[in-house]
Parts: sequence; structure tokens; C-alpha cells
Amino acid sequence: MNEFLLKMKALLGEEYDDFLVCYNAPHFRGLRVNTLKCDAEVLSDALDFPLVPTPFCPDGYYIPTDIEGLGNHPLHHCGAFYIQEPSASSAVEMLDVQPGEMVLDLCAAPGGKSTQIGAKLCGKGLLWSNEIVKSRANILLSNIERMGISNAVVSNSHPEVLCQALGNQFDKVLVDAPCSGEGMFRKSSEAQTEWSAEHVKSCAERQLHILDSAKHALKSGGVLVYSTCTFSQEENEGVITRFLNENPDFTLEDAGVTFGRPTLEHARRIFPMDGGEGHFAARLRKQGTSHQNSFKENTPLPDTDILDFYDSIFCKRPFGERIEVVNNKIIILPKNYNTAWKGLNILRAGVVLGEKIKNRIEPHHSAFMAAKPRQCVQSVDLTGDNAAVRAFLHGEEISVPPSLKGYTAVCHHGMTTGFGKASGGRLKNKYPKGLRTLT
Repeated sequence: MNEFLLKMKALLGEEYDDFLVCYNAPHFRGLRVNTLKCDAEVLSDALDFPLVPTPFCPDGYYIPTDIEGLGNHPLHHCGAFYIQEPSASSAVEMLDVQPGEMVLDLCAAPGGKSTQIGAKLCGKGLLWSNEIVKSRANILLSNIERMGISNAVVSNSHPEVLCQALGNQFDKVLVDAPCSGEGMFRKSSEAQTEWSAEHVKSCAERQLHILDSAKHALKSGGVLVYSTCTFSQEENEGVITRFLNENPDFTLEDAGVTFGRPTLEHARRIFPMDGGEGHFAARLRKQGTSHQNSFKENTPLPDTDILDFYDSIFCKRPFGERIEVVNNKIIILPKNYNTAWKGLNILRAGVVLGEKIKNRIEPHHSAFMAAKPRQCVQSVDLTGDNAAVRAFLHGEEISVPPSLKGYTAVCHHGMTTGFGKASGGRLKNKYPKGLRTLT
């Protein structure tokens, strides 16, 4: 680590001693409120520890460093929040996502930035989240589902192949590039042991290659944000300078944020002294005039039995009617999804309404997580009954009002967290086995 510290001393100069003081303190911890599910007031009232706002995004909060087991909290199961290092939310804030836009998150796992983008889209437009490593792509999909994002596509493609296929389609592109992870040293001993000067150089080459792929997916006039969680100048200023020199149709622009500190005039750096573990982000704009996307609407009308099933569990078909059946799974596609995009290792587009099993349709957890309680034909809210909530998340049957019959959304603090099948005052649990708590 001596080589790393020498580089930091050269980078920080008089602030190096302040950096060392921060680096010997506990690392920052935080969460981001999922505004698709609730607001900060609801979450704060439901948690038993304080939320302190961060400077990096309006929905980001510091949490106490001694909090344990937060991933098993019922509100985490609900998708009410995403546990996220505070400064990690800065890149999406600089992307300035607006509802209705087409946004690509090219290196998306485990999903912190993708779910932040999804919340900003407010169910409009399209989020495409990609991860090249299959196991990590499955984790990404699970988080997209938990956070209730219905207008997302999750893929497991090589960036170069994907961006060529999606050429000139996206208003915004985020490249949160794999890096040497110097900003994670305080919280990860693994990141420290993997560091070397050679690794930094190889990361910089890979990052530039990913940027060269990402530019093809961006529309003319579109915005690309490049970010890392490292301090390395080679991977940050160096990569951006090289990219701009090789791509004169891109310019670095002011993102209009005040957190961290400026570098390269308009890019931003965040050190532990600025309230975060460490981040770099730069906002680039591609020259030219934007255009409206055209979509192929060749999805056939679904069978009547599928629509009848849809109407039996949800009110007013909240996810739209672009329905297709793939391997007996009934998929509701996002409005802005182009069916010509098939063949790109897509793990899921939109939400799974249910699965055809013999002569019946079984609802899918995905659809209930994306629905609000008022959009469900039947629901039961377990707020105030902690024993029932934990029993449900453990996979047990629970008591419900005898008036409930059939598929029923299970809610907590006004948020759906799954479903079951009610009969005779009991709810048969349908919470996925892989998500259940063990205690």
C-alpha cells in the first residue's frame, strides 16, 4: 500500500494529512430512499434510527455506522430503500434523468445506480441495465425486481455487442466503469489486496474501451456520464482526456452540482473529506440534434384468458397490455421496448405477470413488487403486526380476514412485499424461497 499512499500524497498535497485522518475513521454508510415505493418521511417514521441527508442526491441519507442486519429488515424486502455508499449516488445525479427518457446503464450490477435511475424515470421511458458477468446480472435483476421497476430491461451482454445493436437509441448513458476501487479501501480489505500499479493501468485501458463502446448507443445531443469509485488519475482524468482527444464530437460539460470538488474544470471528485468514500464523475455531451425513437409494435394481442387473469389480480392493467408469452411465462413489456431488440442476452424486459402451469396461471412475485397496493384487487397490510410480517418473510402461512379469497397482495407500511393465496382466514405463502429470511 505504500505505493498507493505515495500517489495520494502527490495528488492531495497539503490535504494529505486530512485524508489520512479520514482514512483511519469508520467508513461512511448510507441508504437511498426508493421514491417508487415511499418517501423519506414514511421511511424515517418506520425506522428506529435517524436518517441524515447527504449532499450527493435528494434521496440519499447517512445511517449510523453500527447498524447491522439492515438487509433483512422488512422494509428492505419491500424495496423501500437501497443500501448504498453515500457518494455512489453522485453519478446518477449528474446524469440528470428525466421521466420518459431512454437510459442505458452499461455496467449496472449490483443495481444501486440502475435503481436510482429507475426511480427518477417514474415508470416512464425505458431503463436498460446491462451486466457482462452472468452471476452479477442475476443479482441486478433481483434488485430491479425488489425496487418495483416495471419499465426496465436487464441484459447480460458484452458492452461492444450491445451498444452496436442499440446504436443511437438512448438519451442518457451511464458508464460506472469497473475500476481499481481505491475509494472502497476503507470498507473492503479485498479491494486493498487486489490493488497494484499494473492493475490501475489495465483498468484504465478497459475503461477507455468501454467508453468507446458506450458512445455508439448514445443519440446525437445525448449525455454520457462516466464514473468510478477510485482516486486514480489514470482511471479518471486520464481516461476522460484520452476519450475527448479521440472523440472530438464529445465535450465535457458542467453538471450543475456542488458536491465534491471540480477537476478538469467540469468533472467532479469526491474524497472522504467531502463526506463520501471516493468517487469521480464526468458529464459528456455528444454533439448534434436528438431524435425521437421509433418502435415496432408487433406484439400480438394476448389471449382472453390472460387478460381475464390480469384483471382478476390487478386494477386497470397498471403495466400496460404489451404482453408476450415466453417459455410459458407471461411477460408485460415496457411501452418503449422495441421487439427487434431480441437476441441480446436479455434476462427480462418489463415484469412477469405469471406463468402458465397446466390449466392455470400462477402469479409472479415480479408483478406484485411493481404494483402499488391500490393497483391490486385484493391486499392485506401488516403494518403494526411485526410477528406477521416476519412470519410472511420467513415463508410461513399467516392469518388474514376471512373475507379475502384468492390471490392477495401482502403490504407493509403501504408497500407491496409479495403475495399469497387467501382461503378460510389463512394466507398460503407465495414469497419466493430464495428471498426468505432464515431467522
